[in-house]
Amino acid sequence: MKILHGIEDLQAGVPSQGCVATIGVFDGVHLGHFHVLTEVVSRAQACQLTSVMVTFAGHPKSTLLGHAPPTITSLEHRLVLFERAGIQLALVLDFTLQLKELTAENFIQTLLLDRLHLKELVFGFDSKFGKDRGGTPESLQSLAREKGFRITEVPPLQVEHRPASSTAVREAVQLGDLIQASKILGRPASVLGSVVHGDKRGRKIGFPTANINPHHELRPPKGVYAAFVWRQGKLHAATVNIGNRPTFEGDDILIEAHFLDFEEDIYGEVVEVFFLQSIRGEQTFPDAKALSQQIQVDIQRTRKICTDASKYWAIPGEILPIELPNCYSFAPCWADSSVGRAKD
Repeated sequence: MKILHGIEDLQAGVPSQGCVATIGVFDGVHLGHFHVLTEVVSRAQACQLTSVMVTFAGHPKSTLLGHAPPTITSLEHRLVLFERAGIQLALVLDFTLQLKELTAENFIQTLLLDRLHLKELVFGFDSKFGKDRGGTPESLQSLAREKGFRITEVPPLQVEHRPASSTAVREAVQLGDLIQASKILGRPASVLGSVVHGDKRGRKIGFPTANINPHHELRPPKGVYAAFVWRQGKLHAATVNIGNRPTFEGDDILIEAHFLDFEEDIYGEVVEVFFLQSIRGEQTFPDAKALSQQIQVDIQRTRKICTDASKYWAIPGEILPIELPNCYSFAPCWADSSVGRAKD
């Protein structure tokens, strides 16, 4: 996937044959977002056009309201997920005050028509853009007829009879409801982060860990989790701790992953942590020995959960390393058949 940063980058490398595009933050890139991305990709392929995702480096609400909800996925993580969905070109824009004042019509003319040769614009559920969020499928129909591009509106994807939404994902992850989050995401809740140096306390008690900086992404509550870590094209089972390490009087919240049956040096690498199941909450132990004994129990539970994961997850999935079976066909994909395409 080609990534362009800012309007200036549009001077070179734009698709001369035209494109099918969609616009939005797509925080979390949940099943509803994948629903839209899949539509963009399939329509572009059918017409031999370029599939384009126009997104924003930060959340527009930061500029509009002065604050924004915690991000489920960083920009880097979103770009990874866009590419996995098959998007060929991503245009990343800073949501500036100048951009805020641009009408939807001017946005389409200046960026999409003049530079990207737009042929079709795909809207997701309740999608709006431009000044005062004035750009909707209905309001832009006359411009589409005048300029000769199509507008397609994708119906919402329902999860348990509610449209899939980033707000619902945030609520589920913050509450530690990993099952509900996974239903909406189509994959386990995950964070993308860089492996950084720590104080090596885990190594001193016999359980070396990779300390992960999660790029300011939303994370589950403090506690210990069974997880898969995706690095260099492979999934590795890991026991992951999120917390302050109260036994050692820690202050900063850390994400520490102890890889099972793996001892390579991975400092500086970017990895993705998929949280499968909570093992226990954060606890304080009387000493390092008691902590070490509990970690051994945690590792055994992790091994069992990761071994059994293929009973509940597609590994590898159709698009992602681990995902709900058949979820990107947008037919019911959960045991209770509550995830599927909304009726038009």
